[in-house]
Amino acid sequence: MSLPIANGWLSEAQPCPSPNFNLRPVGTEISLLVIHNISLPPGQFGGGHVQAFFQNRLEASAHPYFATIADLQVSAHLLIERDGAITQFVSLEERAWHAGVSSFEGVANCNDYSIGIELEGTDDVPYSDAQYQSLEKVTRQLLATYPKLTPARITGHDQIAPGRKTDPGPAFDWPRFFASIK
Repeated sequence: MSLPIANGWLSEAQPCPSPNFNLRPVGTEISLLVIHNISLPPGQFGGGHVQAFFQNRLEASAHPYFATIADLQVSAHLLIERDGAITQFVSLEERAWHAGVSSFEGVANCNDYSIGIELEGTDDVPYSDAQYQSLEKVTRQLLATYPKLTPARITGHDQIAPGRKTDPGPAFDWPRFFASIK
């Protein structure tokens, strides 16, 4: 099953536009997929807090942790929730703010040339079968759509920002994921 893309938006993703994006540098081709994880508050799933965070609507008083991040302006292209539901925040053609200070194979500023997918989760809680299934479908479509994107150019946030980030963490089953996209 394919997930058609129109104007940078996945047809089967729930749109939830974020203001936290900008244009990619002129002439830049998408050539990297970065896998992340997120849960808000940390270790808790559901509740719509990630969506609020990426839309700059996170209520700082709703949880002590939220007060520490509510002023950040970040986003990802996609979020895959525990049940496999896909939410899209930024057009794939635009530059989401997911990688921060980063480098892949000596090329800095990964946001310029990457797509960021957040999995609802933590470094040490296994991801759900539904998440792997949705991630496989999305990844297959991205590989078919963007010729510079290859399995060798799929990585974790921890690999592009070592020492600063740890996600998607040891709970992410890389062999399972790569076997699914062959």
